[in-house]
Amino acid sequence: MPLYLNDDQKMLHDSAVEFMKGEAPVSHMREFRDKQCKDGFSHALWKQFAEMGFTGILIGEDEGGLGLGHVEAGVVLEEIGRNLTPSPFLTTAVAGVEALNAGGKALRDKYFPGILSGDTVLALAIDEGAKHRPDQIGMAATREGNGFKLDGKKQFVVQGGSADMVLVAARTSGKAGDEKGLTLFAVDTSAKGVSRDNARLVDSAMAAHMQFDGVLVDADAVVGEVDDGDAVLRRLLNAGRSGAAAETLGVGSGAMDITVDYIKGRSQFGSLIGSFQALQHRISHLYSEIEVARACVLKAQQLLDEGSASADMMVSVAKAKAGKATALSVKEGVQMHGGVGMTDEYDIGLYMKRDRALQEFMGDVNYHTNLVAEMQGY
Repeated sequence: MPLYLNDDQKMLHDSAVEFMKGEAPVSHMREFRDKQCKDGFSHALWKQFAEMGFTGILIGEDEGGLGLGHVEAGVVLEEIGRNLTPSPFLTTAVAGVEALNAGGKALRDKYFPGILSGDTVLALAIDEGAKHRPDQIGMAATREGNGFKLDGKKQFVVQGGSADMVLVAARTSGKAGDEKGLTLFAVDTSAKGVSRDNARLVDSAMAAHMQFDGVLVDADAVVGEVDDGDAVLRRLLNAGRSGAAAETLGVGSGAMDITVDYIKGRSQFGSLIGSFQALQHRISHLYSEIEVARACVLKAQQLLDEGSASADMMVSVAKAKAGKATALSVKEGVQMHGGVGMTDEYDIGLYMKRDRALQEFMGDVNYHTNLVAEMQGY
């Protein structure tokens, strides 16, 4: 497929651009940061996302959604990144919905209406340590009557403090490191034994450290198959990683744009600093890196929509490349702003903080670079 958007996708892009600029620009993020909102995002804005149809992008038309794909979800996510919009879109409408699409109809009937209306927020409880290592999941899920009992901890659960339901990856057999034996559960956060300790991340987004103490769930809470949850988990991770890559790309693009605007208007030694050839070379290099990352992200999304066997590797390529390009963008942005780039008055520092949080979400550059090397047999 060509590496550009078709006419329908361009229309969605235009709608997302206008919506984010009008309803959720960087000033919106500052507002929720400064008032120390316990959820870190606006529930009213989440309802507006639903009214725009964004929350139903990956939900089938027969279930009330738009029946679109990861390319379209990425269009929205890039604008979320460009405007630093705080939102549960990635965890709920992308990764969460993709997992539920692989589950039973009963779970979809239970959660999709709330997602479509903007009343439901989902979170992803995958990691158990400081870094993203899904192959090391060890949380226990033991048989209990007609269901399971969950015991263990999950770390850095984004939106975990405000989620109505959390998708929990636990081990129903085997040990940490085994390929088989994982099961994915849909756990209502109101369940007895679930506790949450909220933490504010470097970009002012909210996450939670979650404790599961003898949490009982019935068999209907299983997403996919018992002991064979790796297939569903892989779908969730691919959706989350490609989505995070798209949002990261938006952060990098937004940082580059405000930096270009700044050097076009800032004078030094009697000249606009944008006229200095050294800075022009650096901006040209940055632009090239962002465009290569954009091609990688779009290709990963297209392969996911096609159900291609190559999607896993390309998703990791996209996550790594978007991470490297955006890290370059925010660093160059702060440097080209000079001393004021370190102050809160200018937005460029906020882009650097958001980049740091997204880098760690579902695997950083090194993690995905190593994954690609392993897939290539190195």
